[in-house]
Amino acid sequence: MTPDHVLIVEDERAQREALSRFLSKRDMVVETVGDGEAALKRLRESAFDAVLTDLRLPGMDGLEVVRSACDLSEDLSVLLMTAYASVDSAIEALRLGADDYLLKPLILEDVFRKLTAVLARKRVIQENAELRRTLRHYERDTGIVACSEAMVPVMAWVDKAATSRSNVLVRGETGTGKDVIARAIHRRGPNSEDAFLPINVAAVPENMVESELFGHERGAFTGAERRREGVIRAAGNGTVFLDEVAELPLRLQPKLLRALEAREVRPVGNDRAIPFGARIIAATNRDLSDMVKEGSFREDLYYRLNVLCVDLPPLRDRREDIGPLIKHILSRQQFRNLASAGRCQVERQCKSIADECKEHERCGMIPKVTTEAMRLLCSYSWRGNIRELSNVLERMLILSDGETISIDELPEDIRQESSTESHHLADAISAFERSHIATVLRLCDNNREKAAAELGVSPATLYRRLEKLGLKRNSQ
Repeated sequence: MTPDHVLIVEDERAQREALSRFLSKRDMVVETVGDGEAALKRLRESAFDAVLTDLRLPGMDGLEVVRSACDLSEDLSVLLMTAYASVDSAIEALRLGADDYLLKPLILEDVFRKLTAVLARKRVIQENAELRRTLRHYERDTGIVACSEAMVPVMAWVDKAATSRSNVLVRGETGTGKDVIARAIHRRGPNSEDAFLPINVAAVPENMVESELFGHERGAFTGAERRREGVIRAAGNGTVFLDEVAELPLRLQPKLLRALEAREVRPVGNDRAIPFGARIIAATNRDLSDMVKEGSFREDLYYRLNVLCVDLPPLRDRREDIGPLIKHILSRQQFRNLASAGRCQVERQCKSIADECKEHERCGMIPKVTTEAMRLLCSYSWRGNIRELSNVLERMLILSDGETISIDELPEDIRQESSTESHHLADAISAFERSHIATVLRLCDNNREKAAAELGVSPATLYRRLEKLGLKRNSQ
């Protein structure tokens, strides 16, 4: 821990030197000056943790030193020393920003005790402010880490959706971060200060879904001992995130459709419809259009939810994002570890963690991923997408020595898949071709004729390439 830097302002040389020797022996870095002007000059030149100033000084008095020192830095601890037991001067010093005062003749142990107490108190205040700033950073941060070409259309759709109050459908494989996209849309929208209420439809018992969404009255059914508002109304003018919307029971789909069209809900056990102001963002990892054809999802509800659509690519199609994602996830996980480990550790590191999350730059407490481990992580197929990557990194962080994450901490299946990976030029070209065609198709909303024109090939050629690369089914 860095020693505290203390400035003593005292015109009596013997007193000055006695204080300096005493505090220096207690691991403090001490500087001394004999008047107020010299004190302010040193305070402007260097950073100090505390100032001990006498009240009676030649020229500028101690109260003026207190006022000027507090104006220079709010993080500076200031103590006033006086031989005069004047209540007025002590109160004035405290009013000007001093942390405490000391009466002469000084008892050196008393000086050390009061000085360490005010320094500790100031550190706690700074720590709490820093932690609040860090938490606000996490609260406001959208969490989207993207620099790949595949994410360009996604970010464009997020920006469009954020400025609208229309319903949004977020589609993507399991673990691609659909909830992060939903939160980003909410955060960037005009109602970002209102609630964001997520509900995983698949995780709610089927007989409770209606109550969770629309609310219920007391006594509406067995066990309904109190009135419940339901997430759609509880969100106010904010956002309701319906995750796994494909799992919504067929019998409730007409009720959700009516609610979205009329902008009002009817709680269970209530005959009166109640208006709501929330925007709905739904997400699914299933193909709702196929479900419509099968009769397991209502076509009219599908179109009502699909006013704006955001398609999230799988992680294997955005490999350029894996490196930044690794840094972001490690920094987030380390922040959680620090926060749960105790306040002192957070005090020392939370600024670095916040900077890591914001700029994705390595700080001293974030383990360094070795080049070989990073290569294997970036080449793995990640069938579970970002969720799988996050779980693997958490495991590696636990197994690492705290400073580096090496290939030894990688799960066996990642090492095995990477060891059989082909480095053939033809395979590399095919992998690039597959990724590029998939990106162009997404940009063209899966319109093959338009995509073929963008790629400079005929529709028949594109069809054959889709067949060969295994993209045909995904582009339908």
